[in-house]
Amino acid sequence: MNHPRLLSVLFCFALVPMSCWSADPPAASSSLAFADVGTDPVLVAPGVISTGDDDAHATLSPDGRRLYFVKSTPSFDFWTLAVSEWSGTAWSRPRTLPFSGQYGDGDLAFAPDGGRAYFVSMRPFDGVPRSDTEIWTVEVTARGWGEPKHVSALSSPGDEWFPTFTRDGTMYFGSSRPGGEGGHDIWRAAVVDGAVQRPENLGPPVNSAGEEIEALVSPDGNRLVIAAKNRGDAMGEYDLYLAKRREDGAWEEPRNLGPPINSTGWDFGPRLSPDGRLFFFTSNRGFGSSPLPRALTFDELEQRIRSPHNGLRDIYVIDATVLESEPASTR
Repeated sequence: MNHPRLLSVLFCFALVPMSCWSADPPAASSSLAFADVGTDPVLVAPGVISTGDDDAHATLSPDGRRLYFVKSTPSFDFWTLAVSEWSGTAWSRPRTLPFSGQYGDGDLAFAPDGGRAYFVSMRPFDGVPRSDTEIWTVEVTARGWGEPKHVSALSSPGDEWFPTFTRDGTMYFGSSRPGGEGGHDIWRAAVVDGAVQRPENLGPPVNSAGEEIEALVSPDGNRLVIAAKNRGDAMGEYDLYLAKRREDGAWEEPRNLGPPINSTGWDFGPRLSPDGRLFFFTSNRGFGSSPLPRALTFDELEQRIRSPHNGLRDIYVIDATVLESEPASTR
């Protein structure tokens, strides 16, 4: 079943570049902090945000001045939400969000009006511990963050991941709940007068017998960037795919985005800047398996192991126009 607000397709990439991905009304520009970003992925704030630790799933604030991300232990048995602020010349040392740091929290996303954020968490609710991730929401005001509240309408026995929103407030998210095509699928739920409605599965070809864990939806609902594995044409463990909606409302077969976005590692966590100009993603791509040009000293080896590209996850950013470009491997 298709949501009625999503049936009309505008082929806006042929008319106004990147308008499908940009916010409405236009959000603050992110050009100051990322002025040099081009069509090759670059690390986000090396040594500050992207470090030798496990850093993932970046979300830029609606005003473009704060970058939220997930900081995890190498074994991924604990993860928390952190934020760094742009001073005009540099990103600040990150700090833990005031409502995070005790339980496993991640995948922060803002509702279209910016007045509310959603995230996934393993925190208990109603006094009952959880062994799976659930979706929570928190109010965002001029005074700061409110108290997190569990979104019970989206609760399930499985995991929920990575909420993302269309302009009209429809939420897309990943879930391993029963009723899907594979282990994890992409689902969506309308939000009517602030109330989350019953979720529906997007079905094939978006979902498959593989694992579709995350989806970034465009504001108009006509594009999806999907993080998935086991779809049959993967470059690595997880790859990023682009799916487009046709005029009749059906989804086209998702297309592997290929290099330079995908690699032989894990590539996932897709997010856009509010102005639609920048595409953020997470990857654990390393230095590669080729022999080094010379032997490393122990000090050099230690520095390399404790820096980005060491096999843990890092945050990358690239010009968002590459989402509509033909993958390099097929040119």
